[in-house]
Amino acid sequence: MLGRIWGDTRGRVAVVATVLVLVAGGAGAWWWLRDGTQATAGTYRMERSTAIYAPIANRKADPRPLTEQEILGPDTERLTANDTVLVRRAASLSEDCAAVVWGSAAEALTGCTQVLRAVYASEDGAVSGQFLVFNMPDAAAADALVAALDPKADRGFVRVAPEQPASFDAARSWAQARALGHFVTLSWVGPVGDERPDLTGPQLALDGLGQALNQRVVDAE
Repeated sequence: MLGRIWGDTRGRVAVVATVLVLVAGGAGAWWWLRDGTQATAGTYRMERSTAIYAPIANRKADPRPLTEQEILGPDTERLTANDTVLVRRAASLSEDCAAVVWGSAAEALTGCTQVLRAVYASEDGAVSGQFLVFNMPDAAAADALVAALDPKADRGFVRVAPEQPASFDAARSWAQARALGHFVTLSWVGPVGDERPDLTGPQLALDGLGQALNQRVVDAE
């Protein structure tokens, strides 16, 4: 059941394959600030937690700390996405959740104890992306975080990772955030420079890393 629901929602990502027209001086889908890492996704989709994840709706019911191996096993070093191969360039697990978020969206991180981040790039260098997992106290906090990261809320976003190229084009990037019980996953992919790759496959590949959390639901039931 988990696999079917996940597959249905992931399949809808293709719907966001539209052309974004940025109007100078407008609200804007992206912007660069002091250190060049403060950008937002051009297209953002979010999903709040559902009853499927009720068994892990709070950390009391699911106290086991997140581990890098749990999400990023050996089979995740290379991800195949349609005709694109994504290679993991870096990975980290930290207790400093606020370090990967800029703006007032960081206020929604109250109670976050861990953040895992993995950075990927396509073999041809045309696509760069990252996948993050936030360990929040409960589903309500997870829902609040995915809402706070919405560019429409104008509260900030996750930072471009240091390992990503300076020419990462946030204006044409896609991000998918999901609240899964007391966890939040966020996948963010975009073109590099003037490249115009199809982001559908890379987005689905990174988003799919979050399926590892489904085992926690099974274990808690």
